[in-house]
Amino acid sequence: MSTLTRWFICLVASLSGLFAQGDSGWMEPYPAFRIADNFYYVGTRGLANYLITTPQGHILINSDLEANVPMIQKSVEQLGFKFTDVKILLISHAHWDHNAGSAAIKQLTSASYQVMDADVGVVESGGRSDPNYGHVPSTHYPATKVDRVLHDGDTVKLGEAVLTARLTPGHTPGCTTWTLRVTDAGQTYDAVIIGSPNVNDGYKLVNHPRYPNIASDYAKTFRVLKSLPCDLFLGAHGAYFGMEEKVPRLKAGGPNPFLDREGYQRYVAEKEEAFRTNLARQEADARRAPPTAK
Repeated sequence: MSTLTRWFICLVASLSGLFAQGDSGWMEPYPAFRIADNFYYVGTRGLANYLITTPQGHILINSDLEANVPMIQKSVEQLGFKFTDVKILLISHAHWDHNAGSAAIKQLTSASYQVMDADVGVVESGGRSDPNYGHVPSTHYPATKVDRVLHDGDTVKLGEAVLTARLTPGHTPGCTTWTLRVTDAGQTYDAVIIGSPNVNDGYKLVNHPRYPNIASDYAKTFRVLKSLPCDLFLGAHGAYFGMEEKVPRLKAGGPNPFLDREGYQRYVAEKEEAFRTNLARQEADARRAPPTAK
């Protein structure tokens, strides 16, 4: 049995556990809320979407599953904004739970779809070229044309809103962490929306047949994340930044609980430790593995 075949069997075996564990709350509506001045949460309990509003139109981050699109639209409209005023659509990374609804949102809004260069091929293949999940049909989604190819450090501007795309690869080759300046109660802060630093179950960090530089990409991600100034901590899933624990405190008034510099630093450190531990284990396993027969 080839190395590729063994890797694929292990990956598929892990997916049932991943889906059972990972989809908690993905389809559960969550009340939209304001994070800071013109910056809103419009996602579900399990999948995070962000709306940045301007007089020139709006920026939406993440499209989620196809079935989530009506929920995102409802959240935007409940805040008093028109969904058709979304002019730019961005994503955190090219996994179905964050971008499967992009084709539908483009059709509804005619938004410009802007994606980090290393994820463009996956997006335009409908997930079929994903290095980890490409051979798993349940992870596929409608192939969607990208209107602007982004590169590390590029800015996305609409009105006075300016976001910077930071390449934080590993989880996907083009995984993107978004940074922006936001105003809250008259003060301006650095906000960070983490793409994903997670090493999913079944990810192969050593001798990956379709993503050979995955480990060095993860190492780059942690260098980047540790270098970013962060006052306001957010991410592609609410669980990253303790959303459900913080929202009641936000509604109660007082200091904005999403201003959590220490929480950001702690989260990044914990994820880096998990990555290093996983990598060391896989490297040890690779050293112990018998040589492949030729």
